[in-house]
Amino acid sequence: MRNIKIIVQYNGKNYCGWQKQPDSMGIQGNLEYAIEKITGEKVKITGSGRTDAGVHALGQVANFFTESSIPAHRIPDALNSQLPKDISVIYAEEVDMEFHSRYSAKGKRYRYVIHNSRYRNPIVRETSYQVKYDLDVEKMKREAEALKGTHDFFGFMSSGSSVESTVRTITDVNITTEDDMIVMEFEGNGFLYNMVRIISGTLVDIGRGKIKKGMREIIEAKDRKEAGHTAPAHALFLKKVFY
Repeated sequence: MRNIKIIVQYNGKNYCGWQKQPDSMGIQGNLEYAIEKITGEKVKITGSGRTDAGVHALGQVANFFTESSIPAHRIPDALNSQLPKDISVIYAEEVDMEFHSRYSAKGKRYRYVIHNSRYRNPIVRETSYQVKYDLDVEKMKREAEALKGTHDFFGFMSSGSSVESTVRTITDVNITTEDDMIVMEFEGNGFLYNMVRIISGTLVDIGRGKIKKGMREIIEAKDRKEAGHTAPAHALFLKKVFY
């Protein structure tokens, strides 16, 4: 038996999210189907986390167990021959049997992309959040600094989560601009349900002047009503998982 770790990229537009559902294969189900096609084995693949419907990935990590003798370096091409064009395996390696893509992870980096323009851009429309209002990006950068460190992010979590603790550590926040595109990246040891989307929506609301309070005050309030709107899923990317 071998434990295979893979890195997967996907456009989440047409999927219910990572996890397969009774009426949808999800990214997980498509990968399991492809693995069965190339190995003849029914496997259960484990992802580093469950991206929601519409969310994309540049570096999702997953692992599965197989008795197949296919060399690891040949697995990406073999799987890609069976996968839809909006899912791609870009790397594979054999790892220790104890490796678990979710429980072994030490942290993640997410990217959120904003198209700050009055007019839609047909090229980036499906992978960015169009914000038509003028945004004070420098203010957004200043307020984003308050996110760094260890905080109780209870106010940045959507209802429906059953986590034991809402304390998380954000190690890096980076906001860059090019023309009318704003790219925000957040790195930390873990993220709550919809946390990155709520942080992104809050920064947008701060940038347009809709929210007057500072980010530090919003964090300390630990009240979802004090934070901003939940930014849409289609502009969110899981960029990298750290081990």
